[in-house]
Amino acid sequence: MVFGAFERMVAFRYLRARRKEGFISVIAGFSLLGIGLGVATLIVVMAVMNGFRQELLGRILGINGHVGVYGTATALGDYDPLAEAIRRLPSVTRAIPTVEGQVMATSQAGAAGAIVRGVRPDDLLARDIFRKGFSGDAEVLRGGDAVVIGYRLAEKLGLRIGDTISLISPKGNATAFGTVPRMRGYTIAGTFNVGMFEYDNGFIFMPLEAAQTYFRLPGAVTQIEVFLDNPDRVPEVRGEIFRLAGGNVRIYDWQQANASFFNAIQVERNVMFLILTLIILVAAFNIISSLIMLVKDKGRDIAILRTMGATRGMVMRIFFLAGASVGVVGTVFGTLLGVWFATNIENIRQFIQSIIGRELFAAEIYFLTQLPAKVDTGEVVAVVTMALGLSFAATVYPSWRAANLDPVEALRYE
Repeated sequence: MVFGAFERMVAFRYLRARRKEGFISVIAGFSLLGIGLGVATLIVVMAVMNGFRQELLGRILGINGHVGVYGTATALGDYDPLAEAIRRLPSVTRAIPTVEGQVMATSQAGAAGAIVRGVRPDDLLARDIFRKGFSGDAEVLRGGDAVVIGYRLAEKLGLRIGDTISLISPKGNATAFGTVPRMRGYTIAGTFNVGMFEYDNGFIFMPLEAAQTYFRLPGAVTQIEVFLDNPDRVPEVRGEIFRLAGGNVRIYDWQQANASFFNAIQVERNVMFLILTLIILVAAFNIISSLIMLVKDKGRDIAILRTMGATRGMVMRIFFLAGASVGVVGTVFGTLLGVWFATNIENIRQFIQSIIGRELFAAEIYFLTQLPAKVDTGEVVAVVTMALGLSFAATVYPSWRAANLDPVEALRYE
């Protein structure tokens, strides 16, 4: 072993301070606690950031296509042959013709702005996100005059399945008396819950033919939503779609649509990593200060050990082991605490909310209804490695100083 039995015995004896060295032991304890809390906090924050990004990406791409193919004008005509050609591309799983427009949704309880998307019923219910959060009768959608709305929008307007919702289009009918808003009522065939506030509170789906009639786009769609087996393969698929369409389309992918959003998350994640690393760095400086004080306090002991035959290397290893033990124990404690906390963070949030009686994670602000967390093994290893590296580095100078202590000077006035 690198450390001999004698070195381990002396190092651990120095960590168990007597009354006169109690203050040094207190500093070492705070160092251990600081490293532990720093590591735990860093693991939890990184896990929440990862979970937040993964959940948002999954929900955004679960309801939106990875690539949107638009016409060069306001609408895309002759869309079915193009959609069929896109479906045959290797990485494409679905290509869905879609009509999209803005409306004002009204009921007797109130009104709210909403986005209407017209798709074929089979295409709508084929999405994984609707298989989990859909309630109602899907067959009613085939009637042509039914819609599916987000459950939060239904609650806001006081509507239930089977009720009628009125949609008012901003593009009205031109009459002799001016432009009159175009309004039509639709039966609510079902509600969906995708777990993302923006969609559950403001999206309405209706059959494609009904949307074409309502938005006055006969034989045309506003876009073709393309879903891929791997969202990261967007760049190569864009070129293939552009070639298939002969260059007569505009292509807009999820990376362009959400670039600022995900870039902001990445920047915030990096900044939080740097800030929380300072906690571990401060704890490492505490190790340095406690070891320097220990070396000064044990100067006579070091001198006696040297005169009895202990080499400089032995003395250095004794104090290195004493300081590194604090870092190792703190890192292990922080890792276990951080992984446990990140794994149970939603239950902990619910428990704290039940105690203080306030909401800690508002869906209106954070877009998600639950606090997500994803523990990445690679990141945990990186955090542990960094904490151990800082802890070991903090012990080098005090250990070197102890090893180079002159026994004659230390014992001159004893």
